[in-house]
Amino acid sequence: MARDDLMEKVVSLCKRRGFVYQGSEIYGGLAGMWDYAHYGLALKNNIKQLWWHTFVDSRDDMYGIDTAVIMNPKAWESSGHISSFADPLGDKMFNTMFKTSVGAGEEAMTAYLRPETAGGIFVNFKNVVDSFHPVLPFGIAQIGKVFRNEIAPRDFIFRVRELEQMEVEYFVRPSEWERYFEEWRKKVPGYLAAVGIDMDKVHELDVPDAERAHYSKRTIDFEFDFPFGTKELCGLAYRTSFDLSAHERGSGVELRYVDQETGEKIVPHVIEPSFGVDRTVLAVLLSAYAEDDLGRSSAEASEGKGEKRILLKFNPSIAPVKAAVFPLLKNKPELVTKAREIYSNLKSQIPNTMWDDNGNIGKRYRRQDEIGTPWCITVDFETLENNTVTVRDRDSGGQKRVEAEELVLILQHGLAGY
Repeated sequence: MARDDLMEKVVSLCKRRGFVYQGSEIYGGLAGMWDYAHYGLALKNNIKQLWWHTFVDSRDDMYGIDTAVIMNPKAWESSGHISSFADPLGDKMFNTMFKTSVGAGEEAMTAYLRPETAGGIFVNFKNVVDSFHPVLPFGIAQIGKVFRNEIAPRDFIFRVRELEQMEVEYFVRPSEWERYFEEWRKKVPGYLAAVGIDMDKVHELDVPDAERAHYSKRTIDFEFDFPFGTKELCGLAYRTSFDLSAHERGSGVELRYVDQETGEKIVPHVIEPSFGVDRTVLAVLLSAYAEDDLGRSSAEASEGKGEKRILLKFNPSIAPVKAAVFPLLKNKPELVTKAREIYSNLKSQIPNTMWDDNGNIGKRYRRQDEIGTPWCITVDFETLENNTVTVRDRDSGGQKRVEAEELVLILQHGLAGY
């Protein structure tokens, strides 16, 4: 499949099946703005929940936070964003932060929508230390929206003006930064693989000095082979003590960590793993997209007749729909009643279960394949006789009959296997 062709097919599927729509589409859209529809939102939430579980809930050294989108503009002056967060535009440098105002009339103050979530973490460093008394090393994590007035947004949800980040600022002793940088470098690929990204298309790039952000002394970009080129997917940066020192100078408030044993005051250094939610969603979609000849005879396939099957091979753990329940025929009340009973029981245990009785069984399979549903469950006349159902596997198309009472355990086992 040609790379450009793949991108077009994924974008088309995202609109057709309710993953991503163009923002303000009925008014001609707005460049760099996209709306997540039902299945795209579910996929994005699953990606974020897996990230939070991996890097926050499963650890003892992490603290979550959710900071304001608009901060005192002095914070952005101190961090260097007002002077340095810019892209070249002709002979001038164009600051890509969105301006807004706080207050009314002549009293209004110029402010900015945050261009990254890290700023809110650093200005709350002292609050977190005072509230929780963490022991170095420790991290503060945040998932949130950020805004960048990109000059040329492009490539679907890859480069946009409203985006979402998943970031950790991990505070360490200055002498130990290399150790923890390497630990985080090894953790990042594990998450990318777990979320379903094709690791054969992921590469590490040690970013040269001249190309690093102004705050970084070392940065590794984890790049992905997108159809439009090999581009940054997520990054790992060593920010030194730049941010805490800058905010200490700008605010006049001491931002130090006090060693409880020695009484020594330390300005911690920072390791920052940073993931773009939207880029992760795109990489997952591109990794999951597949076509095959399931449902076509060998003769049809060789003659180019019939349609290839399109499917999204999501890892079940992040699939927006885990299972779909069908009555074989929607005009048979006894089948519908039994199917509704099985559906309700399954949904009470596995919430991301879907009811589908629209169209014939073949069309339902095709629709669920494109949504990425791992398992389809059909209730037929044999179900009424012996309480067994047919379970169809998305990837292989294979079907088997199982006891209806075993469905929850079978699906839970399948979900746990990824």
